[in-house]
Amino acid sequence: MSSLDDLKTRAHELRERLEGQLASASDPGALQAVRDRFLGRKAGEITALFKDLGKLAAEARKEAGEALNQLKEFGEARIGDAEASLARRLRESRLSSERIDVTLPGRARPAGGKHPLTLVREEVEDVFIGMGFDIFDGPEVDDDFHCFEALNMPADHPARDMQDTFYLEGLPPRLLRTHTSTGQIRSMLANEDPPGVRVLCPGRVFRRDDDITHSPMFHQFEGLVVNEGITLGDLMGTLEAFIHALFGKEYPVRFRPSYFPYTEPSVEVDMGCSTCKGRRTGCRVCKQTGWVEILGSGMVHPAVFESVNARLGKVVYDPRKVSGFAFGTGIERVAMIKYGISDIRLFYESDVRFLEQFS
Repeated sequence: MSSLDDLKTRAHELRERLEGQLASASDPGALQAVRDRFLGRKAGEITALFKDLGKLAAEARKEAGEALNQLKEFGEARIGDAEASLARRLRESRLSSERIDVTLPGRARPAGGKHPLTLVREEVEDVFIGMGFDIFDGPEVDDDFHCFEALNMPADHPARDMQDTFYLEGLPPRLLRTHTSTGQIRSMLANEDPPGVRVLCPGRVFRRDDDITHSPMFHQFEGLVVNEGITLGDLMGTLEAFIHALFGKEYPVRFRPSYFPYTEPSVEVDMGCSTCKGRRTGCRVCKQTGWVEILGSGMVHPAVFESVNARLGKVVYDPRKVSGFAFGTGIERVAMIKYGISDIRLFYESDVRFLEQFS
């Protein structure tokens, strides 16, 4: 550039090119490219003109500098306006695409429901709470005394072989409870108004079983009533009332002699088959008997009272003065009978097609 006229010509050309490129820039990246091309600190074309001012005659530099400053201010203003306009258009477009019509009806979210085992547990609890029972929640990790010894099952007792137990490493020995009977022992130990006890102990238990009717983890509820004058008749009346409340009075109930180390006498409780309604010919579910087993129960063995007294260090539950009954079963068993389910594993597979039937 050798003269003021050449500078003005170049400035005019840059102005026109700037206007043309701004008109075609349709996104923030393109606008930034225009800014860098014309006003960049190192390679901007307008910036480059300022470097040529020194080549002009002294009398022309002032006028040339004013012209270049005007060009720079023009470029900054036009690019700024274009950026603001583009940002406004993009914001309006986004608001338009994301606009919510508040007059439209709302979209209902799918609602979940309680698991069938939760439904059965709550129904069982409601029945026994109505009979005056308290709910007792014991620990799932317990010790040998509460799980076996206090229940008249010493280390060499064959009944332990029926409950393949998960033992934990470390001292003192700990285990995952095999039944919620541990809650019965703990409730007697914690009772502040002996000897009266009336508790229901629901919760998870653990055994090394796994087939269509057994699971390594399952749920039980067990009940205990202790006081003076408790009889086998009280046990039978309580369980018959429970079964009729849960399934209906049309189902008969019967009691059969059995054996459990912590009750004496012991009885199994059967109810009329819910599938064939107790017909004489029976069905596949009840094995043509018309009956299905639902509970185990019995009168509390005196040895259980003696174990609790020994742990307390005093005679609180004198077997000569007090008596009691206990009962228990799997919540899964009750649910399978109630809902006609043949495979216990269905409860744990999280298959929505199965679970939504109970919502």
